Amino acid sequence: MMNITLSAFADEISPDLEVQIKVLKAHGMNHIEMRGVDGRSFSDYTVDEAKTVKARLDANGFALSAVGSPIGKIGINEPFEPHLEQLKHVCRLAHVMETSYIRMFSFFIPKGEAPEKYKEAVFDRMGRMAEVAKSEDVILAHENEKGIYGDTAARCLELFKAFYGDHFKCVFDPANFVQCDDVTWPEGFAMLKPYLAYMHIKDARAADHKVVPPGYGDGKLKEIIGELKRDNFSGVFSIEPHLKNFTGFAALEQDGEPLPEAGDGPGLFHVAFKALERVLAIEN
Repeated sequence: MMNITLSAFADEISPDLEVQIKVLKAHGMNHIEMRGVDGRSFSDYTVDEAKTVKARLDANGFALSAVGSPIGKIGINEPFEPHLEQLKHVCRLAHVMETSYIRMFSFFIPKGEAPEKYKEAVFDRMGRMAEVAKSEDVILAHENEKGIYGDTAARCLELFKAFYGDHFKCVFDPANFVQCDDVTWPEGFAMLKPYLAYMHIKDARAADHKVVPPGYGDGKLKEIIGELKRDNFSGVFSIEPHLKNFTGFAALEQDGEPLPEAGDGPGLFHVAFKALERVLAIEN
């Protein structure tokens, strides 16, 4: 049996933390992958401001699954030292929030250039960030994002072979792989499963790269989650709806339940949540 913590990018529900909490509670959830709070990036909060956010979460029985930071989401040619200082600050925020995980990336590669050209620079920076993570006793959770060095399963594997351990683990985002025209399952997932600690629940269509509800695209979420069930996976599933103007609501209707209009944050989150429920209910 899987042992999963169900979390979400709640800033896609609303920028307002109180609305985020209310909607997640209505779906039986009590974890957030905190990226945006009250209209600001949480990574830009001061320690004292973070303590105030923590008190609000505590009062509602909520916790963080991760800080959804932008660490590593800059160009590989941009100055690194200020970014390293930002990582140290995010580590302090993670300690305040009592979470071990910090979501991060492996640097944008200049458009039109071969990622391999920048491998040495990427690995130098990643190594230095991994050292900070070890000294701060946090876990850097690398997400595959389009346009960064680790945007394909093969290059993610290079990173995990070099840095995987107690302080560097894998976030697997099926939709992002689809948008990079990479194969998620079985090939990509087989490469990265040994390093997996965290799943972003997001799906996309290969034909147009459009994000769709979980299980309705080409990310192979049904197959991936089925394999994780068989393996008794223990980790985090974080819902990241990314749904805008999705026109297939009728396909998700169940038991006559009315579906929301496109563009409504809480409604779109509900669509993603119900779609995930269906995937989880499938016998594999």
